[in-house]
Amino acid sequence: MKRFILFLAVMFVTVSLFAQVALPEHQFAAGQWNWVGSRLYQRDARAGLAKLNLRAPQSGPMIYEFNARYESGLEDGHAGFGIHIFADSAYNGPSWGVGNSYLLWLNYDENPVTRGFPRGFTAQIYRSRTNSIMDLVESFDLNWALPYITWEDITNPVPVKIWVNGDTGEVRVYDPSDPLLNDYFYFYLDRRDLPLRGNWVSLRTNGASVSFGLGL
Repeated sequence: MKRFILFLAVMFVTVSLFAQVALPEHQFAAGQWNWVGSRLYQRDARAGLAKLNLRAPQSGPMIYEFNARYESGLEDGHAGFGIHIFADSAYNGPSWGVGNSYLLWLNYDENPVTRGFPRGFTAQIYRSRTNSIMDLVESFDLNWALPYITWEDITNPVPVKIWVNGDTGEVRVYDPSDPLLNDYFYFYLDRRDLPLRGNWVSLRTNGASVSFGLGL
């Protein structure tokens, strides 16, 4: 049976109900996080390791659903955000990695300082081994999409839907430009890491202020 994690869903519902139900265990680990209504903001556009940890048991097929909206930070030509999934632990403070996990990352960098690091608009997969050790597994060049992306596109909530099978390693990232979210890009995680199990999800930003909401 397919299992779902509505990422941040309980948190958003709880806030909208004025905290009638206790929030799941979570940590505003780094950055400047706060609520405005039912929307969650990370406001520090200069924070390189902004991070929110949310306890969420994960195994087998999982779906992560939320929307993201750019607020500020691209003025210097660099901004990124992503999500750690299947993390076995979480550190309540700034960190490069998040325990034993995978990071799915979307990045824009006009002038990368690391030699060999992709320039422009890219998507990356990182394998986190510890809070301080992460390896770049694969990078996808998305610069072909830039001519089709308008300023209005990124300043409105962008739907994020990711399906991951922790048993097979298959990952499907659904195309946000498809109104029905039927089309997706897929890839496979390293079979040597399977099956994936985890107790935490970490949402993070780098060099950008981004807000997040529930729903697609």
